[in-house]
Amino acid sequence: MRPLVSILIPAYNAERWIADTIKSALDQTWPNKEIIIVDDGSRDQTLQVARRFASKDVSVVTQENQGASVARNEAFALCQGDYIQWLDADDLLGPTKIASQVQAADRHGSDWTLFSSAWGRFYYRADKATFDPTALWCDLSPVEWLLRKMGQNLHMPPATWLISRKLTHAAGPWDTRLSLDDDGEYFCRVILASDAVRFVPDVKVFYRRSGSSSLSNKDASYKKLKSQSLSMRLQVENIRSLEDSERVRAACLNYLQTRFLRFYPEHTAFVNQLQQLAATLGGQLEVPRLSWKYSWMQKVVGWAMVKCIRRRYNQWKSAVIGSWHKTLSCFDKIGT
Repeated sequence: MRPLVSILIPAYNAERWIADTIKSALDQTWPNKEIIIVDDGSRDQTLQVARRFASKDVSVVTQENQGASVARNEAFALCQGDYIQWLDADDLLGPTKIASQVQAADRHGSDWTLFSSAWGRFYYRADKATFDPTALWCDLSPVEWLLRKMGQNLHMPPATWLISRKLTHAAGPWDTRLSLDDDGEYFCRVILASDAVRFVPDVKVFYRRSGSSSLSNKDASYKKLKSQSLSMRLQVENIRSLEDSERVRAACLNYLQTRFLRFYPEHTAFVNQLQQLAATLGGQLEVPRLSWKYSWMQKVVGWAMVKCIRRRYNQWKSAVIGSWHKTLSCFDKIGT
């Protein structure tokens, strides 16, 4: 019998994208699938749009706003699949994504093998997505995958993975304390519970650049800083529980250093926590280095102001690029 694949979609204020996301799930060539959408108390028309797709294979439920991790845990509690496909409400799956990974599982895998895929970034036009291979785009052991991710500051979006139900249970639920980098912490546990990570290159996932409205937008709110700090500490603890070698400690130190600027120097409590964690790794975190266009500003206006300028500039740049791509998308529709 063909295994059932559960496509689980948490959604919050995603009315602009949710229809295309659901369509990409429905368009999967793998026939034995169920789609479960959990609306996390959206304040826009997300729930209404999702309900247009409700059928025997598409379930739509809603809850009070409790965060993406709670919505994901609820979706998993409702599903029956032999395999789990996580899908954020603004991302898209290539049509053969699930079929290719299930076939790879039949050929090479066990219930403990984890499957990933290629992914590309886009704004409004998926056909213009850019795919930039990284050191994670290959078959790897769990420890080697995490070493490369942490040591080289890499990542895989949630939608790239296909996970067996047994492996999902072994990893445990999403951590509801986390609102930023919850996926980094969760998939760290999934990877450590697996026996291997296999990369399936002939399928694609499309990862939308949502700009400042995205949950992953790195603003300076205390909630997000607290979540990022906790996620970092948990990921370091998790990989060290499997291998506490010199190479693991070096990769963890690099991982902490690349994110240190988010906290340094004004968030003293987080800075101290991360320095203490670095000490357990046999090192210490250095004063973050700024690019040339910001380093001279820091000497004039100080750290707090230059970080604010940097954040605002990145938000403005993202908005301008997003607007340009939106305009091009409108011209494409007119042309067709």
